[in-house]
Order: sequence, then C-alpha cells, then structure tokens
Amino acid sequence: MDRRTFLALAGGVTAAGGLAGCTPLIGSPEEGKLMSFSLNQTTEHPSYAALNAWNVDLAQATSDRWGIDVYANATLGGQQEVVMLVGDGAVDMAVISGTALENLNGDYRTMNLPGVFDDIEHQVRVTNDLDIMGDLYSSLEESHGITVVGMFTQGARNVYTRAPVETPEDLAGTRIRVQESDVAIDMINAMGASATPMPYAEVYTALQSGILDGAENNEVSYVTQRHLEVARNYTHTAHQVGLDFIVVHTGLVRGMSEADARAFRESWLRASANHTRLWIEETEAAVATMLDEGVTILEPDRAPFVERLQAVAERYLTTDTSRALYARIREEA
Repeated sequence: MDRRTFLALAGGVTAAGGLAGCTPLIGSPEEGKLMSFSLNQTTEHPSYAALNAWNVDLAQATSDRWGIDVYANATLGGQQEVVMLVGDGAVDMAVISGTALENLNGDYRTMNLPGVFDDIEHQVRVTNDLDIMGDLYSSLEESHGITVVGMFTQGARNVYTRAPVETPEDLAGTRIRVQESDVAIDMINAMGASATPMPYAEVYTALQSGILDGAENNEVSYVTQRHLEVARNYTHTAHQVGLDFIVVHTGLVRGMSEADARAFRESWLRASANHTRLWIEETEAAVATMLDEGVTILEPDRAPFVERLQAVAERYLTTDTSRALYARIREEA
C-alpha cells in the first residue's frame, strides 16, 4: 500500500477551537494527538471496549504520539450533528451509522441494502479490503472533509415488538421505529409495517407509551438500551447486516508521517478483529439475558420477508458505482 493510501486512512484533526462542554484535545499531525472520539452507545457496548483497546494499541504503536479519547452516550451530539462536527474538525473521529453517510453520498446505501452481506464474516472481510472499498471511503474527503477508516459490524438487525410477529402480515398496521434513512424506511414498509423514523434516544419512551409498536435492531442494542423491558417479542427477520463506519476528519491526513499512518492502519485492523470477536461474544451474552428475562424469541420462516425485500435492493442500485460495488461484494460472498 502506498503512502497516499495510508494517509487517506490515517484521520484525525487538530480541533479548531473549543467544542461546547468539551476541552479541546491538543496536538498536531507532526507531533501526534489524543483525538476526541464520539460514540453514541453506552460504556457497556462492545464498541466502547474495542475503542478503548484500540487507544492503548495505537499509543503503543506510535510511542504515545497518537491516541483516542472516547466520549460515549452521545455526549458530543447526535449522529447527524457529529457528522458535521467531524467534517468541520470540532470532533476528530466518530462512530457513525451507515445511514448517516447515505445522506452525504447515495452510494453508501449499497452497504445497507438487504442481501448485500451474507453474514458478519463476509461483511468484515469485504469492508477491510481497500481494493473494494477504497474509492467509497475517500469519496467524502473533498466535499465534506471526512475520511472513512473502516466499519464496526452491527450484526443482523431484527424486528422487536410489543405483540408477537411471525409473518409480514403480523406487521400490518404497526409503527416500527427506523433510522432516518430512505433504505431503512423502505425495508420496513416492504415488510408490511409503517416505518417511523425517530432519534434513537427517544425509542424507549415511545415504546413504553405506545407511540411505537416496535423497532428494529440487533440483540446487543436491544439489551443494552433496555428495550426488552417495553417490547417483549424479538423476531429474527435478519433483514439487514448492519454496520457503523469509523470516520475521521481529513484535516490531519497530509501532516501525518508515513510511519504513523502505517501504525494507524495496522492498529485499526487489529481493532476491527477485536471488535468482531467482542461483538460475537456480546451477542451470545445478550441472547442469554433475553432468555433469562423472559423475552419471546421468534424464528419465523424468513422466505416471505426476503421476497418482499428483494425489490428494495434493486430500487437503490441506480448508479454504475453502486451496481459495480454491489456486484463486487456479492462476488466475495
């Protein structure tokens, strides 16, 4: 891999002035930096553990010149806000849902389409392959000042509801929370429900009050956010293998030395592998918690759901880039 490719994945930026409620983390691309890192999950989430382990590894790999300081629980802002803060350089790095990047470049929708990934192993292998992903990862640098380093898996996303769901017909008339994404909305609508975009932080109360009939997410988030208390039926629809992207401000890229950029990339690959291992372990633990707390886990025939979702994937493959990317990913399945 040449120097430019390494640098394009190195990331970080010197904070240009303070962020409200946060002391700027000083440093420069020449000296290194403790980079502010925004995470919208709790400190119990595997992403938090993986990021803190990455901080230790990165510091060791760069003789303490570089590190990351993780702000969990969306303390630096919601995801749509943080995307802009990373682009502006007020926040150095962040974990951002794939749906948030769709709004900046429609080709990111390809990564969120139903059926694009078979499973976590397929997803992680593809998304760490720069021959496949390099052009997409650098596509927001000039327009938004954002570089994508890689992704953390979210595992298979499933529907959870107040009443049991075993067929698409059971979803008729239900209000299911989705992320603010055209793809997410169309998937849930195609499955038979009424998709209801809503900020993540508001979902628990909306389920509790009956404003929502359900939501969709992986087992880990379902448990860590305690949604299992207010939506007691978890249906394995596996309509999407979700992901979060690791984004950095492009402002430090040109100043980072080749040695530091190489160390950053190599430590990232270790962090990715570590997160995947943690994710699988935490998913198993989450399922055990669900069973212990009396959640009804339903295993329906997925064929009727898959049939309805096929048209959604086809609808969004509208550019030569998205069609070529989708085909290349499927070749690696």
